[in-house]
Amino acid sequence: MTPTTMALGQMSLARKAALVLAGTVVIALAAQVSIPFIPVPMTLQTLAILGVGFALGSRLGAVTLLAYLAEGAMGLPVFANFGNGAAFFGPTGGFLVGFVGLAWMAGLATDRGITNPVKLSLVAIAASLLLYVPGLAWPMGVASAMGISVWGADLAFGPLTEAFMTPFLLGDVVKAVLAALIVSGGLGWLKSRKG
Repeated sequence: MTPTTMALGQMSLARKAALVLAGTVVIALAAQVSIPFIPVPMTLQTLAILGVGFALGSRLGAVTLLAYLAEGAMGLPVFANFGNGAAFFGPTGGFLVGFVGLAWMAGLATDRGITNPVKLSLVAIAASLLLYVPGLAWPMGVASAMGISVWGADLAFGPLTEAFMTPFLLGDVVKAVLAALIVSGGLGWLKSRKG
């Protein structure tokens, strides 16, 4: 049972739509808390996405991220540094698409009843690490196969990981653990109120 269903019970379509919209707003705000790095900025997006996934569950979490990506594709400035759909054609394109899987995987944990902070942390860390698969695949060849030239496409795997992964690993672990602690704490609070 997800924190949202614990708190709200069965949800109507309108309530689910409101939660999806609220989730996209939280993620868009977190994306603006940004430390400039090249080629991709360091933001609080992954913290927010993990939180949304844990809170809403796998399906609604993934739908929220699809809605968030659609908002950016429509030109809304919801991505890091008030970016929009143009970001799909830059070095962050793989990470953006990978956000859907990140939310889904986090939500799957709470769908399956995982509430222990250590287990949630491990899920969040694993999901965060898996985000690097599409993130690195994009400049390594997916973008060029689609006829898009992106920064880093000419780099070997080692330098590419140094640019796209290594500087972010510690921060991603911290954000993953923080998201897990917030959600497990919220679940504990909800259980104590119901009990």
